[in-house]
Amino acid sequence: MLENRRLKTVTEDRKLRNMAKNTTPQDKCSFCGKLKSESLILVSGIDANICESCIEQADLILAEEVNKNTTAKFKFSLSKNIKPKEIKAFLDDYVIDQHDAKRTIAVAVYNHYKRLNQRRAEDIEIEKSNILLVGRTGTGKTLIAKSIAKFLNVPFTIVDATVFTEAGYVGEDVESILSRLLQVCNYDVNAAEKGIIYIDEIDKVARKADNPSLTRDVSGEGVQQAMLKLLEGAEVLVAPQGGRKHPDQKMVKINTKNILFICGGAFDGIERNIGQRLNTSSVGFKSETDSRNELDVENLLQYITPDDLKTFGLIPELIGRIPAITHLNPLTKEALRRILTEPKNAITKQYQKLFEYENIAFKFSDEVLDFIAETAVEFKTGARGLRYVCEAICKDAMFDLPSEENITEFEVTLKYAKEKLTRDKVAKLAKVA
Repeated sequence: MLENRRLKTVTEDRKLRNMAKNTTPQDKCSFCGKLKSESLILVSGIDANICESCIEQADLILAEEVNKNTTAKFKFSLSKNIKPKEIKAFLDDYVIDQHDAKRTIAVAVYNHYKRLNQRRAEDIEIEKSNILLVGRTGTGKTLIAKSIAKFLNVPFTIVDATVFTEAGYVGEDVESILSRLLQVCNYDVNAAEKGIIYIDEIDKVARKADNPSLTRDVSGEGVQQAMLKLLEGAEVLVAPQGGRKHPDQKMVKINTKNILFICGGAFDGIERNIGQRLNTSSVGFKSETDSRNELDVENLLQYITPDDLKTFGLIPELIGRIPAITHLNPLTKEALRRILTEPKNAITKQYQKLFEYENIAFKFSDEVLDFIAETAVEFKTGARGLRYVCEAICKDAMFDLPSEENITEFEVTLKYAKEKLTRDKVAKLAKVA
């Protein structure tokens, strides 16, 4: 169709060239020869002019080339040497512990590639298995998603469920999830239909109460119901630029059948539901072999079931569309200690890089690393607590050392760390008083 349009335009342009023989170059298009009087606009350059018709054609040619490059970027194939174990090994470089969650993600991603490369003529059609990551704040849910995005060769995006509301209310529609995926793959629909979406804070759209009320739960159950068609697989009309739907806006149709959804949430308070379910027993003495005596009360999330999610506030229809449920373990002091130094983008390595720009060799002593891990455990915010402690300890050093010309190395000692952290706490108490 585009070629026929070009031939038609060339034929019309030849007539215009014959009319423009006695016209100066400044009065006609340098590409098609159209007269200035025949053009709506003639954009002038240093040695050439271009009319609006040639600009439109150039835009179509540019769009075609961009789509070709985008499709070539996403080849939707894994190397034959890449297996689930290799995917998990890659995640091990960025995420400490959480082996169950990393194994689940590795298997899901590996199977997703196999689904994309499945022949349509085969009798058995492989269905997708969406994933739910349940874990306390700071245990690495979002980090796992960001790390796997570095490894993948498919369109990948991370969205936050807290901004979604039921259609017709202030906020973003659920379909805007797909518009984010479109933007990642430069609006290539074919590429977007084979991508992966991570929905963070999925627990924030839980139903506020089990009993229906007279008021609408515009950011809870209504959002869950709107997500059903996306997770299951359906043709959805999406606003390419995002935002609210508008009757005059051009919509793009996307089939979500081959889009893998990974959901994550802290589900604060769900451990109480799990504990109540596990501790229910008849009146009387317990047997010594009772399995309840072996329960790990510090990590009840490992016993989570779909029924616990339903009690928390997720509707059964949504739970049924996320068959793979996995948990993330709470981070111990030993795990936090390893997080400080072992990952490729470890916090201590980040501070060392910052001081490296100032030609200063910066390091923490082993005693300080243990002290930071112990302090972070008290905050109960997981790995995010490590950043707070490190900032409080290194704040003065980052302010003073760049101005010192004679300092080429600096080591944070235990005495220095305790002094800076205590001073920071005292200063905050003084502000409160």
